[in-house]
Amino acid sequence: MLANYTIDPAHSSAQFSVRHMMISNVRGGFGSVQGTVAYDSQNVAASKIEVEIDASTISTLENARDAHLKSPDFLHVEKYPTITFKSKAVTPNGDGELRVKGDLTMHGVTKEVILEVEVPSPEEKDPYGHARIGASAAAKIKRSDFGLTWNAALETGGVLVGDDLKINLEVSLIKA
Repeated sequence: MLANYTIDPAHSSAQFSVRHMMISNVRGGFGSVQGTVAYDSQNVAASKIEVEIDASTISTLENARDAHLKSPDFLHVEKYPTITFKSKAVTPNGDGELRVKGDLTMHGVTKEVILEVEVPSPEEKDPYGHARIGASAAAKIKRSDFGLTWNAALETGGVLVGDDLKINLEVSLIKA
């Protein structure tokens, strides 16, 4: 049976990591994740997901870097204030996972991506009587596919910022 849920922003996160100077990963996240999920555990194909992230809430715990990431060199948050994901197909992927194909829109560019999602947890009641489920998802994208091409060459060869962007989502969902 299809049940409708709302993402609980206080208990959900969207995080990323990207290679820096070809030697380490820089991690960051967004402070505002919201959206809706219609989920049917018996017929996952009927499920639908819509997520919206406020791009201006990006944080890597380094103010100067965050300002640069918000600038036209990267996310250009004044022009593109949100990052969105809308599912197009949800299918079982074996091993207790789901494959969610959908459109990711970032920096004004929409591309189809695949989220690998752990099957949502069983529904539980929180201390306030709300029914909740939770899920984790991951994807790997090329930032250049979304027009995020700013970079700087290193004297030793290579570039300052890697192209592969790893995305991790943790969501707590409250039944509507």
